[in-house]
Amino acid sequence: MQLDHDQLRQLLALLGESDVQEFSLEGENFRLKVRRNLPATAPLTLLQAPAAPVPNPPAPAPVAAASTPPPPAAAAARSDLVAITAPMVGTYYSSPAPDDPPFVQVGSRISAGQPICILEAMKLMNELEAEVGGEVVEILVENGTPVEFGQVLMRIKPA
Repeated sequence: MQLDHDQLRQLLALLGESDVQEFSLEGENFRLKVRRNLPATAPLTLLQAPAAPVPNPPAPAPVAAASTPPPPAAAAARSDLVAITAPMVGTYYSSPAPDDPPFVQVGSRISAGQPICILEAMKLMNELEAEVGGEVVEILVENGTPVEFGQVLMRIKPA
């Protein structure tokens, strides 16, 4: 079974209009699990294989580029840092629940595959995992703020 972006949107719209509390769907290269109206300590997840096609992203808003402070731009020139970017449009959350400690902080040592933040998109909480291991040098997004596709969330100094 394949699930493209439009089918996913339609499915989520139907679920949003229904009173279904929990829904799971598995295919050859993806697993979708939707839960809602649960306590804030239970993060919602969407897991999909990286081979899934990504639609053409909207261009980042000029306002976001204009509001970028100069120090992160200077750090972007450092070739020894790896930028972790948003794979989708959504809201950035630094911790799994409002009262929980953040996944990572500046100076944290992380390993590849470790959860580093949550991006909420279409009422789904998506855990973003580190692509590389190393030390978190910069976190460029504040908790609860909207992010654009491709926006740099944090920079990692690889181990």
